[in-house]
Amino acid sequence: MMNFIWFSLFMSGIIVAALTGRIHMVTEGVLTGAKDGVFISLGLISVIAFWLGMMKIAEESGLIQILSKRLRPFATWLYPSVPSDHPAMGALIANMSANILGLGNAATPLGLKAMQELQTLNGTSDVASDAMCTLLAMNTASLTLIPATMIGLRMEFHSKNPGEIIGSTILATLIATGAAIILDRFFRRTEQIRCRRRNRS
Repeated sequence: MMNFIWFSLFMSGIIVAALTGRIHMVTEGVLTGAKDGVFISLGLISVIAFWLGMMKIAEESGLIQILSKRLRPFATWLYPSVPSDHPAMGALIANMSANILGLGNAATPLGLKAMQELQTLNGTSDVASDAMCTLLAMNTASLTLIPATMIGLRMEFHSKNPGEIIGSTILATLIATGAAIILDRFFRRTEQIRCRRRNRS
């Protein structure tokens, strides 16, 4: 589906450029975009390497374990259907810790691992469970204390103060996380009521 959407956007851009006599701008845009993509990717390597190193230090110093211990009651409340001793709970807490520390690239494989573990608890393999929907919502709107990737991008584009977005990022992600939790609980509750009515009829 996504390939179809991207292909449609690409082809519509070429057609519009051809009709308006600006086909040369397509070539310039493609080459410039590819160059910027490589430039930004290489620049982010240093930032990601730095924060992964910090993450390793935090892990060795016990900071991750402390953070995980603090997050466990919240994770248990957020994912009531996941047993506290199941590997999925550990993966969920690790994913939450990485997101809070702003390690978006490092959080992705942890999120995939958590989703994989949640699938083992899912009764219907072709329908996402409540916990899987909650994980998706929390990953999309996760509270972030240190937006490392965005700071790295601002550094790449020579921002005078790359870290000035920390306060606004915390506020925005705090509101987004609160909204995600409220909507997740609302739709979960609505689905439970709908199922009860369906069983009675």
